[in-house]
Amino acid sequence: MPAAYIENETEFDALLSAESLFVVDCTAAWCGPCKLVAPLMDQLADEYGDRVKVLKLDLDANQAVAKRYGIRSIPAVMFFQQGDVAETLVGAKKYDEYSETLSKYLS
Repeated sequence: MPAAYIENETEFDALLSAESLFVVDCTAAWCGPCKLVAPLMDQLADEYGDRVKVLKLDLDANQAVAKRYGIRSIPAVMFFQQGDVAETLVGAKKYDEYSETLSKYLS
C-alpha cells in the first residue's frame, strides 16, 4: 500500500495528537530527488504499516506546515514521536537509512 498524502494542516495537526509515532515525507511535484524517495516511502509504508503511519506531505499545498518546521530543502523526511520532530533526514537517502531511523523509535 503506497504512503498516503496528508490533505491539509488540520489533518496534520490531528496526526500530531493522535499518533505516538509517524513519518512524513515532505515532497513537491517539481522536485526531482523527491521522485527517488517516493517509492522508498511506499516500501516503508508496506514494511512498517502495521506499526506506524508513513505519509507524504505536498509542501506546495501545505506551506504553513513547511514554515512551522523550517523545511527549506526537500526531500525531507521527518520522524515524529509524541507530537515532536525526533529526527529529520534531508536529501535522498538509501532505504536502509529510513528503515534504521524508524526502527530506532519503534523499540
